[in-house]
Amino acid sequence: MFTLPPWDPSAADAPTLAALRTRAETVAGTPWPVPRARDYARYFRDGDRDAYEQLIWARDRRLSRAVALAAATRSPDWLDEAADGIQLLCEQSSWCWPAHDDTFSRHGAVVPTVTDPYLDLGASEIAAQLAWADHVLGEQLDARVPGLRARIRHEADVRVLTPFEHRRDWHWLGLDGPVGNWTPWIHGNVLVAATLAPDRRRRERLVAAAVGGLERFAAALPEDGAIDEGYSYWWNGAARLLEALDLLDRPIDGKLRATVAFPHSVHLGGPWYLNHADGQARPTLDQPWAVLHRAARRAGDRAAEAHAAAHRVPGGPVAGEEQGLGRLLLALTDRAWRDAVPGAAGPEAGDVWFPSTQVLIARDPAGLTLAVKGGHNDEHHNHNDVGSVVVALRGVPVLVDPGRPTYTAQTFSERRYELWTMQSGWHNTPVLGGALQEPGRAAAAAGVVAADSGLSLELGAAYPGGHRWRRAARLDRATGRVTVTDTWHLAGRAGGTEIRWMIAGTLRVDDGRAEIDALDGAGTVVLTWPARHPWAVVVRELNDPMLSDVWGERLTRLDITVAEPVGTLELSIEELR
Repeated sequence: MFTLPPWDPSAADAPTLAALRTRAETVAGTPWPVPRARDYARYFRDGDRDAYEQLIWARDRRLSRAVALAAATRSPDWLDEAADGIQLLCEQSSWCWPAHDDTFSRHGAVVPTVTDPYLDLGASEIAAQLAWADHVLGEQLDARVPGLRARIRHEADVRVLTPFEHRRDWHWLGLDGPVGNWTPWIHGNVLVAATLAPDRRRRERLVAAAVGGLERFAAALPEDGAIDEGYSYWWNGAARLLEALDLLDRPIDGKLRATVAFPHSVHLGGPWYLNHADGQARPTLDQPWAVLHRAARRAGDRAAEAHAAAHRVPGGPVAGEEQGLGRLLLALTDRAWRDAVPGAAGPEAGDVWFPSTQVLIARDPAGLTLAVKGGHNDEHHNHNDVGSVVVALRGVPVLVDPGRPTYTAQTFSERRYELWTMQSGWHNTPVLGGALQEPGRAAAAAGVVAADSGLSLELGAAYPGGHRWRRAARLDRATGRVTVTDTWHLAGRAGGTEIRWMIAGTLRVDDGRAEIDALDGAGTVVLTWPARHPWAVVVRELNDPMLSDVWGERLTRLDITVAEPVGTLELSIEELR
C-alpha cells in the first residue's frame, strides 16, 4: 500500500530551519492573509487573477513554514500556528484558483460554488499540503487539537478526492486529448492526498487512478526528453512526474532519464536558460533544485546531478517554503542534497537537438550560442514563433525571446494573440507582406534539417498568403560567427516585408551594422547585413515585472526592410573584440 516516507525530525537540516524560523517570526501573531470575495471576483470582472493568487500563496507559505518548524521542533507555539493555518484553509470557500474555476460558466457565479468544487492545480496543491501536514504532525495534532485531523480528511474528501473519483470531464485527466503540465501536477498531488482516505480499498483505488494519470503523461513524453513549454514549465510538469515516481519508488530510465537532462541541456549560462512559449529566459533561482538532484541520482545522470548541485550553497538552506510543503519536507531530510558540493557545472558543450520540438542549440564555449526553433503554433502555452532565433554571448541572451507578461483572463482566452508577447512580430521572425504568423497546428515549419551546428527550415506555412521563406541559421565555431540566411519568394508584392530582431542591451545602429552591448557586462556583439536594406528601431518599454525583472526597462526591436519579392539576405552576428 502506498504511504508517504517516514519523517525523521532529527535529520532536518538546521540552517534551513533557522531561515524558516526567521521568516516565520516576522509574521507570528499577526493576522493571516484573508482572501476576499472581491479578490476572487476580480478575475471575472476585470481579468486580474494575481491579486487573489498572491493572497492565498502568502497563506500557503506561512502554513508550510509553521508545519516544518512544528514537525522538526515539536514546539507547541509552532503547532498552534500550523493548526491556525490548517483551520483557515479548511474554512476557505474554495481551494481552486479563480482563473480555473468553472463557477461562472456552470452557475453564473463570480464567487466559489461550494457545492460544486473544481479540482485544479490550486485545489490539488492544498490537498497535498494538508496531507503532508497530517503526515508529519499527526500525533501532535491529535494531542493538542483533537478533531482537526478529521476536518482535514472531510475537506480533502469533499473538495478533491470525491470530485476526482466522479467527475471525468476535466482536460487534465488526459482521457480524450493531449496532456500538459496539469496532468502530472494534479495527479501527483492527488496521489499524496489519497493517503488521507481512511478506507484502505478506496485509497488503493485513488492511488491506482492517480498512477494511471501519471502514466498517461509519461507515455506522451517524447523520446528526446524535450518539453514544448520550455524550461520554466519543466519544474511543474516533468519534475512533478519525477517526484511522484520517487514517492512510488519507480525507476527513472529511458525517456524519463532524457527529461532529467532537459534543464542542463537548455542552460545558456549563469541564470539564463533558453526560453520559448510562456517561459522566462531568466527564471527565479529559487527552483526546487533538490528535486532535480534526487531525480538525477535515481537516473544515474551525473551531468544533471552536477547542474543541480551547482545551485547548492554550502551551509545555506536546502529549500524554501515557496517550493511547496512536500518539496520542503523532502529536501529537509535529504542528506545527499544537503552535502552536495557545488562545482563548475556550466552549460552543456556542443550541440543539442530535440527532434520532437525541432529546437537546436549550438554552443561555442568561448563566445556565442545559437538556438533555433521550428515546431508549430499550437504548442502548450504557445507563442507564434516558428523559425525564431535566439543568440547569446557567454550565456547572456542578446537576440532574445521576450517571454510572457503576468497572466490575466486574456492570456488563455480567444484574445490571447492580441497580446504583443504572443505575436510573431515580437519574436525574431520575419513579417511577410505585412502579415504575422497565424496560430494553429497547420502553421508549422517544413523541410526541417538539423546539421553542422545549424538548422534550416521553411517558414511559409506559418503565414497566410502562400509565400515561401526559407531560413538557415548556423554557428561556425572556427570563426565564432553566427549567420542567419533568409531566402524568399513572395506570392505577391513585397511591401510590408521585414526581418525583425528583438534585442536586449544597448543598441547602436547604422546602415548595415548594429552593435549591441549585452546585459550583465557579457560583452558586445556586432550584427551586419547588406547596407542597401533600410532599417528602423522600435523601443518597447516594459512595465510588467514578469518582463522587466528579466530584461530591465525596455527591449528594442530592429526591423530590416525587404523590398524584393524574390531574394536573399544574410545577417552575420559575431563578438566585437
